[in-house]
Amino acid sequence: MKDNKDPRVDDFLRRETTWKAEMTKLRALPLACELAEELKWGKPCYTLEGKNVVLIHGFKGYCALLFFKGVLLPDPHKILVQQTANVQAARQVRFRNVREIDEKEDILKAYIRDAIVVERSGSEVAFKKTSDYRIPEELQREMDKNRAAKTAFAALTPGRQRGYMFYISGAKQAKTREARVAKCIPMILSGKGLDD
Repeated sequence: MKDNKDPRVDDFLRRETTWKAEMTKLRALPLACELAEELKWGKPCYTLEGKNVVLIHGFKGYCALLFFKGVLLPDPHKILVQQTANVQAARQVRFRNVREIDEKEDILKAYIRDAIVVERSGSEVAFKKTSDYRIPEELQREMDKNRAAKTAFAALTPGRQRGYMFYISGAKQAKTREARVAKCIPMILSGKGLDD
């Protein structure tokens, strides 16, 4: 087996404080399946012929092995988790300690091999279109009053439109959603996305 480690991941793991042992253990799994290692989005990412297959990332309460096309994978052990309701393709397997990884090591390798099969097959996830999502009521009201905002929103890329819709609708209270709309309208009018 060739050495498919990326020295940037070594540096990443040296700096990691919260999930170092867990991420080090997880790293060995895709490497054993002969995926190429890269550092993407500041995280260890494992690819097949340049296509993303799995990513290791950490959060406050857990670290995870993320399968980019997880929605297409068989899940006989019911371990794949949809991170949020808006995530369409990716699925995670979450861990809080090394013992949990050790207990699932063979299962995880099988899931990685399944992910490689999916990638080699050329299967693609059928993503929802932006038009399939409902525009938050507060944003729609503002656009009904402000023709320039409506035109500017329509001119945004679908990803930028979804970003605004998810951000605004993510607030539980109407007052907060209205405040978010007020904050976003100037950015929409300037043709920018939420994160630009």
